[in-house]
Formats: sequence, structure tokens, C-alpha cells
Amino acid sequence: MELEKYDPLEETPLVQQKPLQKKVLLWLSGIAFTFFIALLGLGLSKISGFNRIGPLACSIIIAVIYRQIAGYPEKFRPGIEFSAKKLLRFAIILYGLKLNIDVIFNQGLPLLVRDIGTVTFAIVVMVLIAKWLKADASISLLLAVGTGICGAAAIAAISPIVKAKEEDTAIGVGIIALMGTLFSIVYTLLRPILPLSALDYGIWSGISLHEIAHVALAGAPAGEDALAIALLAKLGRVFLLIPLCFIFMYWMKKRTSGKMGNDAKIDFPWFLVGFIIMSLIGSYVFGTYLTVSPLVMDGISKATTFILTMAMIGLGLNVSLQALRTKAMRPLLAMTITSLLLSIISYFIV
Repeated sequence: MELEKYDPLEETPLVQQKPLQKKVLLWLSGIAFTFFIALLGLGLSKISGFNRIGPLACSIIIAVIYRQIAGYPEKFRPGIEFSAKKLLRFAIILYGLKLNIDVIFNQGLPLLVRDIGTVTFAIVVMVLIAKWLKADASISLLLAVGTGICGAAAIAAISPIVKAKEEDTAIGVGIIALMGTLFSIVYTLLRPILPLSALDYGIWSGISLHEIAHVALAGAPAGEDALAIALLAKLGRVFLLIPLCFIFMYWMKKRTSGKMGNDAKIDFPWFLVGFIIMSLIGSYVFGTYLTVSPLVMDGISKATTFILTMAMIGLGLNVSLQALRTKAMRPLLAMTITSLLLSIISYFIV
């Protein structure tokens, strides 16, 4: 009777399954890690004082502190990078629902002209001041776009196009959240003593402050009408993110071609197509062909913010305090000067 031969190759699939399962588990653990830190950031943002800077900045602060104390959690890197890259793009796509193109074209064209001036001024002046101060070019460019368009969301959208480092993106988001909050608080303090009507104050807030949340914070004390016109002015700037992305794509193509030859390629930001599609759905489908309750829209808005917060964890973990000291101070100064000039000039053109 012939003995059965043992063939080790027969067990190869089973042996391969375990490493695969382990990789999937670590990947999910990395995503869960960013989810947990995002929850902590959300909780921190509910505390008095921290509620002024919002969950994104709070989560980045926690992530940066974690990095300095415990180091980067290498075993969770795949899942963390998934949050920092894939979830970031998904959040930008969902962010498109906040942009009502129909309202901008029907009611906000005069404001859109001012918005174009705001965006152009912010980017050009910020870049020139940063060059004069010899500030970090990558961070300064991201802050220029964030100041001109819509804060963290604009930085997140432009970052992959200009191939910015994740560390630079995180630093930019943190700075824009901090400065935007400070400016919006100053606006509310100045409102009672400024010789501006409620509507003019709303326009001023909408065309000069950094993020939608900052505009809402500054505009709300002036009343519902002022807040509505402020948000309309701000949405015009959000709308300009679309053409600006294509401008930067063209600029990067020319810049890269000059260094690497005519065959240089720039990856197309397909998430921007999703952003446009969601904007069209929010503008022309919801409310016209499909009724969506305000409660559902509010839920989508909160989910978008939370997903974007998870993405910020991955970016924040790449920040070192040494980088903050050496790279962030001059871009911060350049942005402060630019924001002050933008506030003063936009005040006189309202």
C-alpha cells in the first residue's frame, strides 16, 4: 500500500489567507483610529473656547500631540492613509451639496464680481508677501487659496493638484482655522461700532472671511437677512473653487513640463468632477425633482464635516513640532497681513 504524499503547496492558499486577513484588520484598525480621534476632536470642539476653532482644528491638535508623544502608529498606516487621501476626496465631493449654483446665478452675480476680486487679491498678495518674507512656498500657496476661497475645504481640494506634502496641508488647515476664527470674533466685536447696515455688514463678512463656518459665526449676530446675504457672498467664492482648480491644473502642467519635458502629466482630480456633479444635484435636483428634508441635509452636512475631520487626523499625524517652528511662522505672518489688507479693502468697497 502506497503512503499518501504530503504536498505543502496544497496549504498555500490557507497560509496566504492569514496575512491577508491581518492586513485587512490593520487597515480597518487604521480607519477606526482616525474615527476615534475625530470623535475626540468633535467632543473637544464642544468645550467653551475650543468651540471657536471647530472640530477640524481640534482633531489636528490632538493628532499632532499624539505624534509628538507616541510617534506615528506605523502598523495602522494603510488605514490612516486611506482616511487622509480617499476619505478626504469623498468629503470634498459631498461638500459640493453646499453649493447652490442656481442661487448664485440668479441672485448673486453682483456679489460674484466682488468674490472674483477677493480671490484674485488674496492669492496674488499672499504669494507676493510670502515671497518677500521668504516663507515656505507650498504652505503659503495653500493658505493663499484657503484665504481666497473657503478655508480648509479649498486647501484640501487644491493640495493634490499642486502636489503639496500632507504635512504642509495639515499645517495650512490648522493655521486657516485659527486665523479665520480670530477674525470672525473680531468682526462680531466691531459690528456694533461700524457705520454699516446689517446687509452691508453681511456682504463684508461673506467676501472677506475664510470659511463658511466663520462667515456664519460673524454674520449671525446681525440678523437673518444679513446672514443670508453673507452666506450667498461666501458661496460665490466656493463656486470659484471649480475654475481655480482647472487654472492650477494648467499651471502645474506648464510648470512640470518645463522641468520634465513635454510628456509630463498631471493627475486629473476626478474628485472635482464629483464635486461639480453634487453641486448640480443640490442645485437642480433637490427641491425640484426630489424633496429632501432640512433634517436630512443637515445630517449630510454633519457627516461631511466628520469625514473631513477623519481625513485631517491622517494629515495631522505627519506634522512635527520642529516643522511648525521652522515652516509655519512666516506663512502665518504673511497670511495675517493678507487677511488684514483683505478685510480693510473689502470694507471700503462694500
